[in-house]
Amino acid sequence: MNKKSVARIVGALAAGIGGLSAYLFVIRPWHLTWGATDEELNSPLPGDELVPDAKMIATHAITIHAPVSNVWPWLVQIGQTRGGFFSYTSLENIVGCHMSNADEIHPQWQEIKVGDRVWLHPKAPTLPVAIVEPYRALVLGGVPEEKHQGAMVGTWGFYLKERDKKTTRLIIRGRGRQEPGLLRWVSDYVVFEPAHFIMERKMMLGIKHRAESS
Repeated sequence: MNKKSVARIVGALAAGIGGLSAYLFVIRPWHLTWGATDEELNSPLPGDELVPDAKMIATHAITIHAPVSNVWPWLVQIGQTRGGFFSYTSLENIVGCHMSNADEIHPQWQEIKVGDRVWLHPKAPTLPVAIVEPYRALVLGGVPEEKHQGAMVGTWGFYLKERDKKTTRLIIRGRGRQEPGLLRWVSDYVVFEPAHFIMERKMMLGIKHRAESS
């Protein structure tokens, strides 16, 4: 191997290490906390206790210029078989979600209770509804596993905080365990997390637009 080839390999490795370092130490901390204040990041929320040893935690937040009563109806009708997820429908449908996002409140989707199932994809496992606190919290949770003594492997929580009578903070927190293995690490940290952030950010903007327009 000549010196030029060695130089190219060393340069490629350095670029890869530099890019990974930038993602892990700059980009990842930013997207895991997008929009959230220090208080929101550090405050316990309903459902945190369902995954007590979470290693993957993301807390995102956005201000909605509408009362809580205008935001909650959009949250309770989320789901692939209901009002959609208000995100990038074209991307969701590329992977076969058959998603359609509602632009109005549908009375038939305004009832949701613990134990109900929320569909993400026609062929994917559903998420059970773990917590419902009307106008305050909606938490979807993964199926408990015996090896974790019945604790859930992950939760996806939606929370509404009244800032004043015309302003609401929407907070979304995801909590999950980190399973061992390099491939799982790459899948979770490098693939799933950024992809989920992109879709969730659009979802929050979609809810904001609908609530402020209703």
